[in-house]
Amino acid sequence: MTDSPTKTMIVTGAASAAGLGFATALLLAREGHKVYLTDIDAAGAAARADELRTEGLDATGLAQDVTDEAAWKALVEHVTEKTGRIDGLVNNAGIAVLSWTADLDPASWDRQIDVNLKSAYLGCRAVLPIMERQGSGAIVNLSSVAGLVGIPGASAYAASKGGVRLYTKAVAMEVAAKGIRVNAVCPGVIWTDMQKVAIEDNPDQYDAINASIPMKRMGDPEDIGNMIAFLLSERAKYVTGGEFVVDGGLTAQ
Repeated sequence: MTDSPTKTMIVTGAASAAGLGFATALLLAREGHKVYLTDIDAAGAAARADELRTEGLDATGLAQDVTDEAAWKALVEHVTEKTGRIDGLVNNAGIAVLSWTADLDPASWDRQIDVNLKSAYLGCRAVLPIMERQGSGAIVNLSSVAGLVGIPGASAYAASKGGVRLYTKAVAMEVAAKGIRVNAVCPGVIWTDMQKVAIEDNPDQYDAINASIPMKRMGDPEDIGNMIAFLLSERAKYVTGGEFVVDGGLTAQ
């Protein structure tokens, strides 16, 4: 079964050229969908959308603070005014501030909860009325393997991503009978800008990280994008409330 090329998709946190959001937006656009890339980095989102348009793809970059309810309202109004519908939402925007709990200040805790977890709630809350009127729609929330197992020094990040997992399941149950599917994807260690910076600061950790992964390598952003694109597609029309781990076997040990 192939998807309609006229679907409208929103991907948050899509400004980084090496990020999960852009990899996902690229795959969705190449499948023929109309894609809105949003980010607090407005210039970055616009630049990524420009790159997609050079391929002849339908993409628009927009500024958005995912922690701001009014910004979500404005985004949904803009997209529906342009396209009349919202078929898919990828709540991808996120941050990680690594710190031991004793050294983690409340502002850093709050910021990670807001960007990683509250944003998923605000995004779902903003698009669900549109999807309910349509009688269809799909949402993918980005969790993490840090939301599955304990990772020292990542307590706030883990709390936010664990929250995303269970929030996803609850929302999925609320809207399953309305033709709307909601799933979570849990990436493992992926070769993004965040990892590149971390490795530059700690080059000895690169080999150690790869050695800890059964597949002996970090994942690529498109590995996550492929899973997200599948969950948004009609190929996953009977899939909701799930959590899909993409980690090279890391959490299977």
